[in-house]
Amino acid sequence: VLTDPISMCGAIAGNYFSIPYIFFMRGLPCGLHYTANHCPNPLSYVPRLFTLNSDRMTFFERVENALISILELGYCAGFYSEAVRFSSELLQRDVTMLDLLSPASIWLLRFDFVFEYVRPVMPNMIFIGGINCAEKK
Repeated sequence: VLTDPISMCGAIAGNYFSIPYIFFMRGLPCGLHYTANHCPNPLSYVPRLFTLNSDRMTFFERVENALISILELGYCAGFYSEAVRFSSELLQRDVTMLDLLSPASIWLLRFDFVFEYVRPVMPNMIFIGGINCAEKK
């Protein structure tokens, strides 16, 4: 199944039918695409979305980064709560967001690593830059 994980339909279908699925995406809120793949994502080095911090943060920017990451956990739990509830009911077992996202075979990331902060990624994460990668003027 080639799917976008934002709607979670493909991930739920892939888990239900036990078939491999491929994510084609720009990114997930809260950095779930890194968490689901078990990529290192240290708060002291990788700035959170919408903070306008760089990878060279002061102490207070690092504290801000940590606080925003805590807020993101609540935001994502609310954002995907209906999908988790539906998938738990459909699969007849308790599941979490990571249970739905982690089994993905390949993650095709629609952003170019040149525009992102350097971070380690797993072998099943493939950058396919050039699609939606124009820098803003």
